[in-house]
Amino acid sequence: MRVLLIDDHALFRIGLRELLERRGIEVVAAVGDCDDGMELVDTLTPDVVLLDMRMPQMSGIDVLQKMRQSHPQMRIAMLTTSQDESDVLASFQHGADGYLLKDMEPDELIDSLGQILDGVTVVSRELTGILARAAVQKEDEPEPESEPGGDLFGDLTPREREILCHLAEGQSNKVIARHLGISDGTVKLHVKAILRKLDVHSRVEAAVMAVEAGFCHRNS
Repeated sequence: MRVLLIDDHALFRIGLRELLERRGIEVVAAVGDCDDGMELVDTLTPDVVLLDMRMPQMSGIDVLQKMRQSHPQMRIAMLTTSQDESDVLASFQHGADGYLLKDMEPDELIDSLGQILDGVTVVSRELTGILARAAVQKEDEPEPESEPGGDLFGDLTPREREILCHLAEGQSNKVIARHLGISDGTVKLHVKAILRKLDVHSRVEAAVMAVEAGFCHRNS
């Protein structure tokens, strides 16, 4: 695995590089300047980019947006101290493949990087309830008016709509399967269908879409 690290804190950057390299992960570059980082993405084409949220030149979200425009398939994960709900939601809205916290255990970080490389969207365990909290907040907001062109969720079956709301609560396939009395494999198939119909790449993106639209509140 080849990783590019963009973080303006030199001590953290150096320490993380050494940790990753001791675990057999190649760090192709570790830089503190956002512009340098974006240029290196073009020339080095790393497998995974680890991106800080708070940096002086521009925010991690701004960097993420620019990288997504030129590298839509690249794996990019936020690595930050921020547990702010708006940061988490904004990251996934703009295409992050993971949202990791800097105080996570080294083994957990290595495992998360492997999952991200395999195409799994990863959220630190401390943040698994973030979408559920966002959904609760949405209940107090006026229901958005339907936009021209129809319902974004109109192609979903009743079962897919039900599962999407469980995703919006941050539930895993196993928890959803247990709650609905169906198999993990069946849930997985429904999730794949949901992602295809909503034209998103991850379950987290689908959940964020549902939360932002107040979908589960409308269908409760």
